[in-house]
Amino acid sequence: MAGATYAHDLTVIVPTYNESGNVAELVRRASLALAGLNAAIIFVDDSTDGTADVVRKVAETASLPVSVIHREEPVNGLGGAVVEGFRAASSAICVVMDGDLQHPPEKIPELYRRVTETDADIVAASRYMGGGDASGLADATRHLVSRGSTLVTRAMFPLRLRHVTDPMTGFFAIDVSRLNLATLKPRGFKILLETIVRTNLRVAEIPFDFADRFAGDSKASLTQGVRFFQQLALLRFGKMSAFAVIGALGAVANVAIVWLLTEFGVGYITAAVIAAETTIIANFLLIERFVFHDMTGAARGFWRRFASSFIFNNAESAVRIPVMSLMVTGWGMPSPIATAITLAVAFVIRFTFHSLVVYRPR
Repeated sequence: MAGATYAHDLTVIVPTYNESGNVAELVRRASLALAGLNAAIIFVDDSTDGTADVVRKVAETASLPVSVIHREEPVNGLGGAVVEGFRAASSAICVVMDGDLQHPPEKIPELYRRVTETDADIVAASRYMGGGDASGLADATRHLVSRGSTLVTRAMFPLRLRHVTDPMTGFFAIDVSRLNLATLKPRGFKILLETIVRTNLRVAEIPFDFADRFAGDSKASLTQGVRFFQQLALLRFGKMSAFAVIGALGAVANVAIVWLLTEFGVGYITAAVIAAETTIIANFLLIERFVFHDMTGAARGFWRRFASSFIFNNAESAVRIPVMSLMVTGWGMPSPIATAITLAVAFVIRFTFHSLVVYRPR
């Protein structure tokens, strides 16, 4: 798209799924915010509630060009809808936003200015940087899930996302001329995350207040949560899977060391302590060599990395074992299930800690 001639300076792309109650208000507020800008709005609609018809009706009286692409087959979900919008855009600069008005249209001009006046290719609106606010999330559970998933995501891509506080925001401006749309094939609904991870585009952020939904129901669900973690696994399969393999090898070695020592008459508790400390040290050396080797140059010195890893793993074990005991003796849970649950949680916590803390760039 480089060197192309465009009809507009800015295209606002709004992927929608059953947002008919929000269309008129979104267009009204966006029209006011974009007064003086040569802008257009494109809705890319996968709805079953007649949202596309509402867009066409609103477009008749809108003060700026408004159009809709209705997809009978929602290929690649929300991410695919955004790419469809990029292809139809009549400008090099696009702003992507949700259709529920939790992304305030009044922020669009600031996103546009930042991406055109700086060397950033993407400017994301962040709920979590200074001055941002996530109070529009429905309840404490949604806040916890959002914060937790953001931490895990940044842990999985610590170098690429080290200056990005909200990689899963759906509100951002982007210079589409910097993209190869033929190869951009997002598989998930976190299109910004996929774009940042799969390209070398320069990213900046501005704060924004995540508002309450204007109308309709939230699309958040357990299915979406599962798809999100599938998306993360596909994006970051190598590093996290290597961490898991080393952890599994450590567990097998732990059992083998305990068995060998007890066979030679060493007491079980002593053998367990020796095995735990041996595998903690061995696991650190292995992840240093095979998992986070590309991050050691920018991280703190070897002995500081070792000390923080060693202390954290011992503290985690000291907490995990009593919790597992409580699940078995207090809740009546079978010990294999309790062990599996605590180890799964410990795996995520360990990976997040090592990625964000142990190997954090200086």
